[in-house]
Amino acid sequence: MDIYSAIKPVLWRLDPERAHHLALWALAHGLVPAATEPEDPRLTVVALGRRFANPIGLAAGFDKDARVWRQAGRLGFGFVEVGSVTPRPQSGNLQPRLFRLEPDRAVINRMGFNNAGVEAMAARLAARPRDGALVLGINLGKNKETEDAAADYEIGARRLGPLADYMVINVSSPNTPGLRALQGKAPLAALIARTHGALVEACGANPPPLLLKIAPDLTDQDLADIAEVALEGRLAGLIATNTTIARPAGLDPRHASQGGGLSGRPLLEPSTRILRELHRLTQGRLPIIGVGGVASGADAYAKLRAGATLVQLYSALVFEGPGLVRRIKRELLDCLERDGLRTMGEAVGLDHQSDS
Repeated sequence: MDIYSAIKPVLWRLDPERAHHLALWALAHGLVPAATEPEDPRLTVVALGRRFANPIGLAAGFDKDARVWRQAGRLGFGFVEVGSVTPRPQSGNLQPRLFRLEPDRAVINRMGFNNAGVEAMAARLAARPRDGALVLGINLGKNKETEDAAADYEIGARRLGPLADYMVINVSSPNTPGLRALQGKAPLAALIARTHGALVEACGANPPPLLLKIAPDLTDQDLADIAEVALEGRLAGLIATNTTIARPAGLDPRHASQGGGLSGRPLLEPSTRILRELHRLTQGRLPIIGVGGVASGADAYAKLRAGATLVQLYSALVFEGPGLVRRIKRELLDCLERDGLRTMGEAVGLDHQSDS
């Protein structure tokens, strides 16, 4: 039995948000064992102008304020994404706002971009060593009361762009009123242009790659519009997907009616479907980070075959603990060997090759 299995019954007696804060505290104080296995070179991915030791990343939402990103990376991740961060600190929505659906291996959250703001994050990252060992992404959001949303993303890009390996425009959280409306073609194009302009202003001719994180609850026309905007040149990639407002039949009745975004196992199939369609619409010209429901090497491999270049997870850690990252990497290598592939890159978009 690993350490997490031993302490999980105690953690699960706590409110989910308190348990999350305890996990952050444990990481900050070195109480979570780091991964010690050397990285297998077959897992290496080169994308977004960066070298990733492996394709498995920690999704935004876990470390909103960049407090433990480096410690989290030591669990075996190839990259870590912090945030979402807003220009001004905000407390988020009223508690309770985080719910475990244990039978479904799922989580519902309506956190509402609770974070300490860009200045606090910038102060923590100011002395960040740029050794290239761990790729760091910064996920940007808007404050709840801001009317000119693009202005908030510009602030985040200017202040944090010089500190990031890549940056993310998050317009897909269901927990900030009006945010998802920014995924429409015209407002999205304007938002990307302004955010990219702010990055160039802050970083010069070689700004960090800019990505867009989208929702899974989109129509075919929405996806076509997003793909068209994405190919205009300012975006370096896409992240598919955020949490869903859908509620599949059969969810744990104790929490199924809670408002917010659903993540975890029920999101695997719909998020992978969106990913696959985006890869087709963009003709594989943009790297896509696949996220949603990943809890095994087979799940991660399915994302890669559907068109993901990289993969993220978060909710599965709640149920499986930090040892999950090492297990997924071992299982990914098994998938490569089964299919006679030498590198992760050979798996990207493989399903589309068999369709053609």
